Amino acid sequence: MSKKGLISLLCLQLCMMLLLPVAYAEEKKAPTVDLTPNAQSAILMDADTGSVIIDKNKDVKLPPASITKIMTMLLIMEAIDQGKIKMDEKVSVSEYAASMGGSQIFLEPGEEMTVQDMLKGIAMASGNDASVAMAEKIAGSEENFVQMMNERAQQLGMKNTHFSNCNGLPVANHYTSANDIAIMSRELLKHEGITKFTGAYQDYLRKDTEKPFWLVNTNKLVRFYSGADGLKTGYTSEAKFCLSATAKRDNLRVIAVVLGEPNTKTRNAEVTKLFDYAFAQFTNYPLFKSGDHLGNFSINKGEVSTVPLVAKQNYSILMKKGDATQNIRHELQLTPNLKAPITLGQPIGKIIVYNGDNVLAEYPLESPIAVKKATWWKLFKRTTSNLFHTDQS
Repeated sequence: MSKKGLISLLCLQLCMMLLLPVAYAEEKKAPTVDLTPNAQSAILMDADTGSVIIDKNKDVKLPPASITKIMTMLLIMEAIDQGKIKMDEKVSVSEYAASMGGSQIFLEPGEEMTVQDMLKGIAMASGNDASVAMAEKIAGSEENFVQMMNERAQQLGMKNTHFSNCNGLPVANHYTSANDIAIMSRELLKHEGITKFTGAYQDYLRKDTEKPFWLVNTNKLVRFYSGADGLKTGYTSEAKFCLSATAKRDNLRVIAVVLGEPNTKTRNAEVTKLFDYAFAQFTNYPLFKSGDHLGNFSINKGEVSTVPLVAKQNYSILMKKGDATQNIRHELQLTPNLKAPITLGQPIGKIIVYNGDNVLAEYPLESPIAVKKATWWKLFKRTTSNLFHTDQS
């Protein structure tokens, strides 16, 4: 062998030796296992932070069947919070609502049922008739309600969604994605009372009448999986078997969505695998609970000069079990020199979470109230009051 050939051979051997550790390291990586091999798309999300733990084709547009009713229930809960309707208020059933096929609670034209019972019928029995009755109650017509659904989807950042009805019965131009379903599921779960309906396994409608109707939850995980308390199943021949499910253990609540499963047994088994993985591998490091006092923010020239800031949701960090938490800290960073008028929901700062010097997360903060600009006389009285205030200590 020539000297030149020997040098080339030595160089080749040296390159192979340098590459070996890399190849070995990659070989030692744990293989990525598809926990939902039968689903067309899937996602596993932390409900508090919105962090995605696992996803598969999460943005693919697919028919959601009755999972549509998560948005219907969200708008119902928001209407209750806004005082537009009450839980004990009676809802009159139209002939159109009563005509809905598929899953139903067999409402009759002219029948009256409370909002609370309608919610039971939607959450547990997937009542298409109850969904339309509530849509008409809130918006005057299903068409108006569907417009509200699409507007709310846009507000939530659901980029791959368009609703054409309020119940998920097969219809043109009606689609969403696993990621968008997780987003609206997370928003619905901010209404803590909803799991009273979605998490119940059985109940009755018309209990004290001649025609009591026994409700059994279509989501069997609420009975057979520890911590499961919602949210919504779905099935049509086009969409196949779908489920948006949630479960909570200790501080961790997760949302699992699967679309296009071949049957209920496979659907429930694959969601169970997602839940098991989340609870085995992850935990939530809590920062604030909903209702906790965060501090105050000042407003220049406002009708009120100081506004208390209360957590409107749980704030936490999703962490792998065993990760160190001693260096985690958070700061409340408020926008300086806020001036009236301030609108309800206006951004006024953020919570920044650090691990040492590294930023882990940022949570935007919004004004919980609207603050009008103070009158000249009110500002004058406030200024003079401050001028003549003396320290009594």
